[in-house]
Amino acid sequence: MLINRRVSGVVSIGLAAALLGVAQASPASAVPIGKVRKGKATFYTSSGIGACGKWVDASTQSIVAVPRKWWTTANSTKDPLCRLNVVVTYKGHSVIVPVMDKCGGCGPNQLDLGRLAFAKLAAPSKGVIKGVKWKFVR
Repeated sequence: MLINRRVSGVVSIGLAAALLGVAQASPASAVPIGKVRKGKATFYTSSGIGACGKWVDASTQSIVAVPRKWWTTANSTKDPLCRLNVVVTYKGHSVIVPVMDKCGGCGPNQLDLGRLAFAKLAAPSKGVIKGVKWKFVR
């Protein structure tokens, strides 16, 4: 009987969340490892504690901030994304960068690269590069 109460309680919470439109974290399996995406890339130069809980300095590190859509846990420091890299390709040039941060203003196909990573693909004066291909890799 205790097991049934626990199960029905969990189902009730999930059903209530669905009915109320409350977002639930997607499972880690939702991250499309190896699937090539097309989009755009920008760069940032902020420094501080990144979403993965480590110090980042986007002006001096080759790193990437990925859109909120791909984060799968409420506590981002424990998110599986923090153990992944992203391969970004633009006009025949590629960089492999570790996921270190979350890009709150990015759509699902936009990346925000650290300035050094961006500079390996295009001149920073360009600001935005459209037509990048990217994928998550282990």
